[in-house]
Amino acid sequence: MFAPRPGPGVCRRCFNLTDGYELCYACLRQPHVLDTIVPISYSVAHEQLHHALASYKRMTGDVARRLAMQLAAVLWRFLDAHEGCVARAARVERFPLVSTVPSSDRAREQRQPLQWIVSELVAPTRERYVRLLRRSATECDSHSFSAHKFVSDTRLTGEPILLIDDTWTTGANAQSAAAALREAGAGPLAAVVIGRHVNRGWHANDQRLRALTPPFDWSRCALCSPAVTQSAEATAA
Repeated sequence: MFAPRPGPGVCRRCFNLTDGYELCYACLRQPHVLDTIVPISYSVAHEQLHHALASYKRMTGDVARRLAMQLAAVLWRFLDAHEGCVARAARVERFPLVSTVPSSDRAREQRQPLQWIVSELVAPTRERYVRLLRRSATECDSHSFSAHKFVSDTRLTGEPILLIDDTWTTGANAQSAAAALREAGAGPLAAVVIGRHVNRGWHANDQRLRALTPPFDWSRCALCSPAVTQSAEATAA
């Protein structure tokens, strides 16, 4: 696992690695609806976390169950240590409601292993989980932001909500889910994402990932970690 950290060359919204810009390309192009976005780790091809995230929804049986339990353990440990950091960043005391970002693919909506993880396996979210969103009937690009991609059947009255997603690539689905919750009357919205996808082969990403020391520390999250310094960035480059 690789710990996202703020600093130069890191997107200030989603912690993507950038070529010196404050916002990555995806965050610059699409609406920003979420108040706070916190990835637990970078998801890098050929690493264990990336394999689990890429496979747990495709596989079935014992293999899928084991992968889901691994991801549940990651989410549980993170929330147990750092949900307070997320709440402070969203300027709330706590999140009374927890929900998940649905699949943008209607065919997969009925089989939601992430929902099982959050609603049953992870103790810090189990009692607060509510299924608030579903895929709408609106036709839209599954990889692009749309305020009409999801819909909520629950009327909200300003409640802070913690959204859980498994993978963040462009953030289009999570931001679309947040837009639907805003429409339903939600208050502050934060998203915790298990893996923020990073392309190791893009520019100096491989060097920058290797320069993370330590690569991961459970006592620190992207919100409470010290910023990467200019000198560290120069060394990595």
